[in-house]
Amino acid sequence: MLKEWDEHYPKDNVLFTSYSSKSTNKMISFLKKIIIILTLTFCFIPSVYAALDNDDYEGNIFTIVTGNGALVPPQSTLAESLQNKRTSVLVFYLDDSQTSKSFAPVVSGIKLLWPSQIDLIPLTTDELQNKHTDNPTDPSYYWKGNIPQVVVINGEGEVILSEDGQVDIDKINMAISKATGLNTPDFTISIKSFNEYNSEAAKDGYADPR
Repeated sequence: MLKEWDEHYPKDNVLFTSYSSKSTNKMISFLKKIIIILTLTFCFIPSVYAALDNDDYEGNIFTIVTGNGALVPPQSTLAESLQNKRTSVLVFYLDDSQTSKSFAPVVSGIKLLWPSQIDLIPLTTDELQNKHTDNPTDPSYYWKGNIPQVVVINGEGEVILSEDGQVDIDKINMAISKATGLNTPDFTISIKSFNEYNSEAAKDGYADPR
């Protein structure tokens, strides 16, 4: 009996050693894959985030910066808005512009404040370059050549506000109120940042516990 044990034990030990070796190799292989994935993640993701803070094109700014891709394309043209005697708000911007990206949450805030009372018309200026017209139903008629630029036009075609740069949302809000003849909404908008790259407009108190 002892002899039989001596004959079989070395074989069992070899099998156990072989199994342990295979398990160790699989674990090492798995860990290597995890390390590679993490390395790629930290190498490439920061470069995408960093691009949001410069003039690189990363896609539509309303989708990327505010998560509100429904703003484009606009639901109405300027000509349609004027024909229907509705207040229109033109926003001239570029997707590959850092200043436009910074202004995107304000545009999203306008939509929150005036969801159906106005026609919000964000337009990229790519097709407006070097275009001159005397037609007041053409958006290029109002563009000064700078971005971002906001133009508030009442139902009669009168320009109530036309400013470029980081125009304060309260100033735009007051211009819209004057153009529509409606009182300003009874809530305010705050621009809330998730991090240095992404932010959104939110109703104050909207997320407060009830």
